[in-house]
Amino acid sequence: MANPTVRKLEPFVPLSKDEFRRRFMQRFYDPAFDRVREELDRVFEQAWDGYHIYRKSPRTRPAGDGFQDPGHELPLEWLATRDRIHEAQAQFRDPKSPSRVLLINGSTRSEHTCPGEISKTRRLVYAARDVIASTAAFEVDFLDVSTLADEPHKIIHPCKACVSTAMPLCHWPCSCYPNHALGQTNDWMAELYPRWVAAHGVMIVCPVHWYQVPASLKLMIDRLVCADGGNPDMTSTHGKDPAAAKAIELAGWAYPKHLAGRAFAVVTHADAAGSENLRRMLADWLTDLGFIQAGAAGVHDTFIGYYEPYATSHAELDADPDVFDEVRNAARSLVEMIRMIRTGEYQAPDRDLEDPRQK
Repeated sequence: MANPTVRKLEPFVPLSKDEFRRRFMQRFYDPAFDRVREELDRVFEQAWDGYHIYRKSPRTRPAGDGFQDPGHELPLEWLATRDRIHEAQAQFRDPKSPSRVLLINGSTRSEHTCPGEISKTRRLVYAARDVIASTAAFEVDFLDVSTLADEPHKIIHPCKACVSTAMPLCHWPCSCYPNHALGQTNDWMAELYPRWVAAHGVMIVCPVHWYQVPASLKLMIDRLVCADGGNPDMTSTHGKDPAAAKAIELAGWAYPKHLAGRAFAVVTHADAAGSENLRRMLADWLTDLGFIQAGAAGVHDTFIGYYEPYATSHAELDADPDVFDEVRNAARSLVEMIRMIRTGEYQAPDRDLEDPRQK
C-alpha cells in the first residue's frame, strides 16, 4: 500500500462558547474568586479565543540546524524538553558519573490527602532506596507517582495514540502536550522524560489495582511509547501531518530505541489476586523498551495480607519481614546488573541478531 489514506469518520464539533465557559469557570468555584470575577471574565475571553482559533503552541521559533526542515516553526516548550533529554543522555553516557537508579513508587496512595495513610508500596520502596543509596558510586532518583494525587497542578495527560497512525507521528519527546488551545498544560512528562534518560537502571515497586497498575503509573507508561521508536525530528512530519508520517514509515523506519541498554527490577504486590500477571506485564513492557532484567531476583511478585481486612494490611506487612528482604534483594540484583553493564562485563547474547519481524 504505497499511499494509504488518512481515515476520517466524523466532523469535528467544537464546544459552544457557553459550554467552554462552564468548564473554564469550574476551576474558580470557590467563592473567594467572586471578588475577581471581572478579571476572570477577561481571562476567559482570551482562553476562548485560543480554543476557537486553536493556538496549540503560541510560542515557537524556527527549528534551526540539526533538523530536516530548519525553517519549520517548533514549540519552545518541546525544544526545551528536547534539550534536557540531550543533557540527560550526556550524563548517562559519562563513565565518571555515578550510577543512577530511577526508583519508582507506583502507588497513588498518599498520607497527605485521601486516604490519609501511607501506602505499603512506599514502605517497600524505602527499603530498596536504603540499599541503593548505601552502595558506593550509586545515587537514587525517587519518582513518586503519588504526588499526582497530593500536589496541585501536576498532571500526566493521556497518550493520544499517534503511534497507531504511524510511528514517525509519535515524536521523541512527545509533542502532543502542552496544548494551550485545549488547556492541556502542566504536563509532568516534560520533567520525567529526562529522568528516565539519565537513569542507568529503573526499579518499579507497584501494587495491583483491579489486575492492573494504578492509573497514575499507567499514564506514564503509555506516554513512554515515544521512547520505543519515537521520531526525534518533528519537522520531518511537519508537526502532526498523518499523511507525511505514513509515507515516512512505509519508506522504512528505524524504530530507534531511545532507552535501550538500561537495567530494570520490578516488585509487585497484591492482597488477593493479580500480582503475578502484573509482574509479567511490567517486565515484558520494560524488555520491549530494550531494558535488561536484573536476574531472577530482580523481578518479584508477592501478597501482603492475603484475603485479610484492608484495615490491618500494614500490620500484616509488619508481620512478614521477608517481603522487605525480597525487595532489598531485587535492589541488590539491580545494582549488580548496572555495574556489569557499565563495566562492559555484561554482553547481551542476542546483540548481533537481526529481528526478522521489525515493524
